[in-house]
Amino acid sequence: MTATEWTYPAITDDQVDFYNTNGFLVIPDALSPDEIEELRNDAVEICRGKWGEVRNLPDFTGEETDGEILEQVLCIHQVHKISPIQHRYLSQHTMVDALTKLIGPNVKCMQSMYFIKSAGMPGQAWHQDEIYIPTRDRSLTGGWMALDDATTENGCLWVIPGSHARGILYPQHDHEDVRFDSAQESYRFPYSNDEAIPVEVEAGALLFFNGYLLHRSLPNKAEFGHRRVLVNHYMSAESLLPWRTTEGVGVARTDVRDIVMIAGEDPYAWKGIEDKARPGVRGVGEHHKH
Repeated sequence: MTATEWTYPAITDDQVDFYNTNGFLVIPDALSPDEIEELRNDAVEICRGKWGEVRNLPDFTGEETDGEILEQVLCIHQVHKISPIQHRYLSQHTMVDALTKLIGPNVKCMQSMYFIKSAGMPGQAWHQDEIYIPTRDRSLTGGWMALDDATTENGCLWVIPGSHARGILYPQHDHEDVRFDSAQESYRFPYSNDEAIPVEVEAGALLFFNGYLLHRSLPNKAEFGHRRVLVNHYMSAESLLPWRTTEGVGVARTDVRDIVMIAGEDPYAWKGIEDKARPGVRGVGEHHKH
């Protein structure tokens, strides 16, 4: 069934209330089978260099099978910068419908991440996305497109429901836990692992989560296969984006304009749009290198 024949789900007021209370929301059957297949295939095209350079890709010979390509890459950041397919899916039908109800009428995107997470690949420790992408109005929202069934076996997302509500960003530190990649781990939060729940979803679902929500994922322990997801980050266009610069980590700017408008109007359009961030492969950490 093609995307034009697909019946996209409508977001209800009850779902918006659930999101506001719990900090996350699952919308099943939000992608058509053709959309899923297009996004799956594009990961291989990106890794094979069809759309342009990707920093830190493994040195492929060109003789690898698609499976051999995918099993060597955990995640590629900013895929929408080179792939017109990924750029188009920033504003996928259900994604826009949900975001305008969860955030507001004016929505912009600043980041895309394509997680492939093949069998044996690590997860990511507890963290809050707004640590990495600060907003001024707490509007940061992750939009997670499931391209495979995500299960506890292959490394689905785990969340602590309601952990976003206090509006507190918890400190982070380095870790040596071999279950997780190189990203830092949040700590000193007043919740236990027993309060976390797995968010298992079928391919085609969308999962939204608040920028303050504590979440993590565990390794893909399946014998084979992938847990592919496209994760984009969105926020209210009314908020400035005091993000780091592309020239140096940790150097904040008042309002980064390397964005894509996906709904409504841009109140700061007079500032213009930048195109600086480039795609690159995420590291897994020294304790995962053989």
